[in-house]
Amino acid sequence: MYTLKNECLTIQVNTYGAELRSIRDNQTGIEYLWQADASYWGRSAPVLFPFVGASKDGQYVVDGVAYPMPQHGFARDMEFVFLPLEEEADQSTIWFSLASTPETLEKYPFAFELRIGYNLNGRDVKVLWEVHNTDSKEICFSIGAHPAFHCPLVHANQGAPAYFQFDGNAASRGSELLQEIKSRRLTAGLASDIVDTYALENTSLEIRDELFTYDALVIEHHQVQSISIAGPDRKPYVTVSFDAPLVGLWSPPGKNAPFVCIEPWYGRCDRIDFEGELKDREWGNRLSVGEVFRAAYTIHIC
Repeated sequence: MYTLKNECLTIQVNTYGAELRSIRDNQTGIEYLWQADASYWGRSAPVLFPFVGASKDGQYVVDGVAYPMPQHGFARDMEFVFLPLEEEADQSTIWFSLASTPETLEKYPFAFELRIGYNLNGRDVKVLWEVHNTDSKEICFSIGAHPAFHCPLVHANQGAPAYFQFDGNAASRGSELLQEIKSRRLTAGLASDIVDTYALENTSLEIRDELFTYDALVIEHHQVQSISIAGPDRKPYVTVSFDAPLVGLWSPPGKNAPFVCIEPWYGRCDRIDFEGELKDREWGNRLSVGEVFRAAYTIHIC
């Protein structure tokens, strides 16, 4: 476990999956990140790579060959290597690396290096992604986040209402407040043709277990650029900001779990009727030989 600390926050990152495992306020001692209680969900903030979501029938096709792939890929269940800091490097950022192996090539026929970085600046935790194409051909992949935050934040608020608050894509909406969000419904973990519309009240949506009846909310097409979680006083206590084209919202359906996930994604599960190859997968990414894909999202502790 590796630790970064400044005057405001302390974060911890596990080399297993390069997973963020703690965001703690130094002054109050409050822990914001879900602590992987397996009776609800045994993870805190896994990195999703090289797939986001499920593939149809648990497999996908490259050049006519079918390969197995578990939901959300395999990186979250692999050991990363910590990249030591050089003296002149930014000491507020740590990096972890995962390179392809003969074992990964058996289920994902592309050579790659995945780097995950964490930067701590004031009350912001910036999560950095780099995908390096080390193959001799173009590679196809998806990548996404899955951080889980306590909701309610403290035990004293158990049973009190909590809210998602949305900040829409300013380029498409101008100065107007976001009135609604649209979510593609999942069926057995795959994307259906049904799109549900959720009306917002002053950009807010109450967090209820019923929201997750059909699994995660899948919000496509850059509808939002940041999502906050607020308590009964409507004051946000954590905000996730991103430029990803999709974002998922999730809590285990039917469990009234004391956490919710805000998940920026560059990729999504297959459609129910998908019959193509990996290169045809909706929302997927392609990377030419020698190129690097870079993206990031920020967790702000309010």
